[in-house]
Amino acid sequence: MSTAVAEQNVRTLLITVSGEDKPGVTRDLFNTCARFPVHVLDMEQLVVRGRLVLAVLVGVDPRSPLDEGEVITALRTEIRLTASNLGMDVTTIPGVAEDTAGRHNRIHVTVMGSPLSPSVVSKVAEEIADHGGNIDRIRRIASYPVTAVVLEGSGVDPDVLRRPLAALSSSESADISVQDAGLDRRGQYLVVMDVDSTLIQNEVIDLLADEAGRLAEVAAITERAMRGELDFAESLRARVTLLAGLPEGVIDTVRDRVELTPGARTFCRTLHRLGYRIALVSGGFSQVIAPLAAELGVAEMRANTLEIVDGKLTGRVVGSIIDSAGKAAALEEFSLRHGIPRHRTIAIGDGANDIEMIEAAGLGVAFNAKPALKIAADTSVNVPYLDSVLYLLGITREEIESADARDRSGPSH
Repeated sequence: MSTAVAEQNVRTLLITVSGEDKPGVTRDLFNTCARFPVHVLDMEQLVVRGRLVLAVLVGVDPRSPLDEGEVITALRTEIRLTASNLGMDVTTIPGVAEDTAGRHNRIHVTVMGSPLSPSVVSKVAEEIADHGGNIDRIRRIASYPVTAVVLEGSGVDPDVLRRPLAALSSSESADISVQDAGLDRRGQYLVVMDVDSTLIQNEVIDLLADEAGRLAEVAAITERAMRGELDFAESLRARVTLLAGLPEGVIDTVRDRVELTPGARTFCRTLHRLGYRIALVSGGFSQVIAPLAAELGVAEMRANTLEIVDGKLTGRVVGSIIDSAGKAAALEEFSLRHGIPRHRTIAIGDGANDIEMIEAAGLGVAFNAKPALKIAADTSVNVPYLDSVLYLLGITREEIESADARDRSGPSH
């Protein structure tokens, strides 16, 4: 017999206890219930800053020879006495059945801010309600470097919420992500990242141009590309031409100047613990990116390769250029090779040449991105910490820190 049918045939009691958290509250409450012919039908407990809220739905055992109404009345009396002895507040509501309506389309809406404004939470809740959804639970998953909360809900298709919440994210300067909370959320993911201004804080072409004394000229070409006067491949060839004659050793110099984005190591380390696949896909240069990938334990990458002859850069690239279409093709290739469905792929980038990759992924994340990419992405992260993206996957700051602490202390015995 299903839960919903069973609850129609028994009298139920919803017990809600709240107050200062202390040892023994849960034990004493259930010891009291155990003296009566009831079954536990549902329960949830939450502790926030030392304050406990415990809700339990119990139902009278239909096989009990006792009158159901009398059981409920006696139980209410005993529960109130138990709560009083514990110094807790309690409410008891008889005849409550589990609300099974709208439990389809379960969603997780992650809201991040630094700081997090109450008005943002209010407007997110309003959008969910206006689209027929319900918020079943809210929990905080991080307090720094941003405050992040997850609203777990149901009754609305995630795709229906994405556009209105993306618009809200833009207008309220908050980061909001909507994801399906179904079983697929627990599978293996493929995470494909851009490199320049995403995994690292630099633009490698600018560092190379600076070494060549051609930074202003390279910047002018980049600006033309930003205005749409040149596509990425044209602009890359034009910029690389200005590097002709640089000694090969300058690559090592540039590599030493590269700065990881804050949180990049934590981000990669945590995803590896979870068994996720990570790939780097970049319009930059493999000679700089490959050692970085190795350092971070990333086994797969796609990037352009600078041609070097007789120890000097020729001003050309070798092979096909990794542009916007090339990045999307790389994501598809990695997905097929590892047998990871497209809806369990995550793409992270910042620029216009990431748009096709972002649109191809199951979840496209615009990281401190240009406006054009934000429009194409499923969600934006506008704080300069790459590990904040972990919160969009439901990973909490406490879980990250606990795993790091366990690794530092070594294996337990």
